[in-house]
Amino acid sequence: MSDQYTFADPTKLYSGIETKEEYQEGSGLDAELENRADLGEKTYRGTGRLEGRKALVTGGDSGIGAATAIAFAREGADVALSYLPEEEEDARRIVDLITGAGRKAVALPGDLTDPAYCRDLVAQAVEQLGGLDILVNNAGKQQNQDSLTDISDEQFDETYRTNVYAMFHVTKAALPHLAPGSSIINTSSIQAYQPSENLVDYASTKAAINNFSKGLAQQLAPKGIRVNVVAPGPIWTPLQTAGGQPTEDLPEFGQSTPLGRPGQPAELAPAYVFLASSESSYVSGSTLHVNGGMPTP
Repeated sequence: MSDQYTFADPTKLYSGIETKEEYQEGSGLDAELENRADLGEKTYRGTGRLEGRKALVTGGDSGIGAATAIAFAREGADVALSYLPEEEEDARRIVDLITGAGRKAVALPGDLTDPAYCRDLVAQAVEQLGGLDILVNNAGKQQNQDSLTDISDEQFDETYRTNVYAMFHVTKAALPHLAPGSSIINTSSIQAYQPSENLVDYASTKAAINNFSKGLAQQLAPKGIRVNVVAPGPIWTPLQTAGGQPTEDLPEFGQSTPLGRPGQPAELAPAYVFLASSESSYVSGSTLHVNGGMPTP
């Protein structure tokens, strides 16, 4: 694959990246994956679609957030990244790739479960970027638990605070800075439509994100601010190996999709670019599914 515009059989792409059984404590690092995911470092080619734009991406250190940040920079945007302090190694690599594309990168580590950090995150992004017109709420917490009784009160609370509350706090803080033409993009999941039995808390947050986004899209449309959702399918990221109970089915991860394989973060980035750009000027309140052909209601 030369870049995202190269004609190719989608069932044959990324055959060299195997999803082996592996486990990481905590949130997981891309640097610790045995088979690193494709973030588009060598495959994403920009064409100036976001020239002069200013973006904030939460969870921008690895996985889908990192691929999106790289793509935004190569399309001409300056990018601020939110990530946990323990993910600094991954974040530094993405910062280098953004600056390597000739754009400004702003690293803003912190804990999104803290409302005060969420507000300060937006304030710092606006100050250091000189404004804000793209917001990507992408950070997520996912922990495998075989039984509801294994989900602690603390895990349930932190999953909602990371996936839902943070989206609320960051978006609320960003709204005063978003001019007509701005774009908000929230990350949901196939889990909102086909919840796995071992991801009950996580899957329910993704359904909440869908509902929140569609209601907010109606509220903000008269102001010229668009709100949309990207719903990934099984994508190979550190999230799949992180925390909770180790899972034994990673070697088969994504093989049940119609395309027969898991997706790579680089395959998500064009969806975020489209929704951030003026090409999607008449698209709001929509969910763009990038899931290898998995049917959704």
